[in-house]
Formats: sequence, C-alpha cells, structure tokens
Amino acid sequence: SFLDDRFMVTYGDGLANVDIDELVRFHDGHGRLATVTAVRPPARFGAMELDADRVTSFAEKPQAGAGWINGGFFVFERAVLDLIASDETSLEHDPLEQLAREGQLMAFRYHGFWEPMDTQRDLDSLNRQWASGAAPWKVWND
Repeated sequence: SFLDDRFMVTYGDGLANVDIDELVRFHDGHGRLATVTAVRPPARFGAMELDADRVTSFAEKPQAGAGWINGGFFVFERAVLDLIASDETSLEHDPLEQLAREGQLMAFRYHGFWEPMDTQRDLDSLNRQWASGAAPWKVWND
C-alpha cells in the first residue's frame, strides 16, 4: 500500500502558507473522516449596493463576505478511498458531498495567505510576488 491510514491531498493550483501541523491537529481533534481547508477568496472586483439606479455604497475590492470556499488542502482518513468508485469520480461531486451529508467533513477555517492560480492574471500576480521576494508561500531559503 502506498498510503498510510491518514493522507493529505492538494490540487496544486493554489498557493498558501497553511500551517500543516495546525491543520492535522484540527483533523485529529474532531475524529471525522475528512477535513477541507476553507478559505475566503481574494477580492477581484469592487462591490456596489444599489437602490434602483442610485449607488448606496461602494467598496473597491472588498474581502468576500461570509463566503468560504474549498481551498484545496485536505486531510483524509483511508476510508475516504472507499467513496471513490473509479478514475472518473469527481472528488467534489461525489465523495465530498457524501461526506458532508453524513457529517464526516469538517472545515479548517484558514485566514492566512491563499491565492488561486486559475487565470493569467493570477499567474502574473503570483510571479510578481515571487520576483519581489515577498512570496508568503515560500517556506525555505535559497
């Protein structure tokens, strides 16, 4: 077997400085089968509230409200593998939804650095951070 009873998964298209030890401690503390790291997405657009055609409030690129999204860093117990029927199984649509319905999926609310790398704009932003020496996800020194 290539996996231990507990294993970690990430998508690889997002960068974060998640404290892995803290994430695993959280997972150990709840006793469920799975933990997903919940993050708030970076703001991309300004927000306006309208009353008919009158702007009642304006905030340039505010942090997302109470909304949390899947940050793509997981801790799973081996039993999660039993929920994956084949290579065509979508982790989000099948196993994670089932785990949530069964009360076996817990959210580790992470407030630190997390950014996706889904678009050219994301890539450019992350490359600028790296080039500036201010890459929060960098955990080693040259």
